Amino acid sequence: MALPETIAFGLFALITVLSSLGVVLLRDIWRSALMLGVALLSVAVHFVMLRAEFVAAMQILVYVGGVLVLITFAVMLTRDTDTDEEEVPA
Repeated sequence: MALPETIAFGLFALITVLSSLGVVLLRDIWRSALMLGVALLSVAVHFVMLRAEFVAAMQILVYVGGVLVLITFAVMLTRDTDTDEEEVPA
């Protein structure tokens, strides 16, 4: 493995690990979902480095395009927008 490939691998491995830690440790669910997208994209970069372009494309289409969009819509649809007002029991 050449030196630039090793540096790129190390950089994307660091990005994968840090963004995965961000998914687990961040308390805001929206930022956690964004960190999940970064982690999944960096895994796709690893597949490209392994010369598995089809697997990388499927990683982007299925996981980043599908699962992350589903999580985003779930967060947007279930988030409580009326946090300032108190609920009055009926």
